[in-house]
Amino acid sequence: MNSSNNLPSLSIVLPCYNEEKVLPETLTRLTTLLNDLIDSNKIGKASKMYFVDDGSNDKTWELIDEFSQNNKQVRGIKLSCNRGHQNALLAGLLNAGGDAIISIDADLQDDILIIEKMVDEYIAGSDVVYGVRKSRSTDTFFKRCTAESYYKLIQLMGVDIVFNHADYRLLSRRAINALKSYGEVNLFLRGVIPTLGFRCTQVEYDRCQRFAGESKYPISKMLSLAVDGITSFSVTPLRVIALMGLLVFIGTLFMSAWVLWTKFVSNTGIPGWASSVLPIYFIGGIQLLSIGVLGEYVAKTYMETKKRPRFIIEKIIE
Repeated sequence: MNSSNNLPSLSIVLPCYNEEKVLPETLTRLTTLLNDLIDSNKIGKASKMYFVDDGSNDKTWELIDEFSQNNKQVRGIKLSCNRGHQNALLAGLLNAGGDAIISIDADLQDDILIIEKMVDEYIAGSDVVYGVRKSRSTDTFFKRCTAESYYKLIQLMGVDIVFNHADYRLLSRRAINALKSYGEVNLFLRGVIPTLGFRCTQVEYDRCQRFAGESKYPISKMLSLAVDGITSFSVTPLRVIALMGLLVFIGTLFMSAWVLWTKFVSNTGIPGWASSVLPIYFIGGIQLLSIGVLGEYVAKTYMETKKRPRFIIEKIIE
């Protein structure tokens, strides 16, 4: 342990992108929480908050800088440009100190009161503690159905992922050190963390409405993250293509037999229709779909082989 009284030091990592409206309230609540945990001898006095600015174009970084000057528990990490939520989160995790690190979004939708339960589970021996939503009652009908369907789909494809868990979790220092060995560019932490293999547990919570500002995760970004989750951890789509190819081949044999039967036995077929139009549309659609899926995997390989940095830190406030 890092603290003099043998209590674990806790770090809270918060990726931020254009969050100037909510940051003051976030800081107030988390400062109160940290001090309460310190006073109750749950964590050490060296505990900190790490705000990671993901290339914001509002006053997010200015606020973080101001917080650090007025609050000794605040640290700031500024990325050189916007690299996306997952990379900003990883930058915070890999650069934060402490015996245990909790990642949480800055919008106050995740219930910070369960952080104490997470710390208790960590003290009890868990290296990974997942924050899992009890329900999705605060989501729209569309988002609730698509999100739950996605979790079920990705699990069906053999990906080890925690149902209804986003990126609200606690990681021990041992888990963080193991995470450093992962060098992939197409980052999907929800799939990476379960592969660490350490002892884990779950803590349930109710998700709240966003305190202020607007969501920084539109449908396009959610779809991109969903595709990353599937293609980064499962080869099932490629195997589905192979199966589709087999089925098309078998179907073609039956169709050929039917065309010959209608031509030479029943003499009821329309000349040229069955033998040209249906196979063209059917096989053409299968080919386009297959090329699209293959292209997604090729693109992932292309990005990985370049080995470009996942993020570049412009400035760190200690």
